Amino acid sequence: MTWNIATAKQQFSEVVRLTAEEPQAIYNRDKPVAVMVSAQEFEEFRQWKAAKARPSNAELFAEIRAILAAEGEDGIHVPPRANRYNPMVDDPHYWDEPPDAPAAR
Repeated sequence: MTWNIATAKQQFSEVVRLTAEEPQAIYNRDKPVAVMVSAQEFEEFRQWKAAKARPSNAELFAEIRAILAAEGEDGIHVPPRANRYNPMVDDPHYWDEPPDAPAAR
């Protein structure tokens, strides 16, 4: 059921009672502003939200660093990439000024 703010205030106990059956939407000038749900539904939502929460990248990297430190490693060895052409490194003229470039003043 939906309620406008004034009616929800006047019949607050009825709104609370009906939350056991289904969430109660409260509107202000035809725009939804709140939804009242039962305590059980709210607890289920909190548990769902906690289960969906993902650790931040900083937390994940901290965990990796801790694992590496426990194994006596100082970091992750990443070999240089050798299987793809890199014009910035492999082309000796990449950084040359183009012939039609204006002279620097």
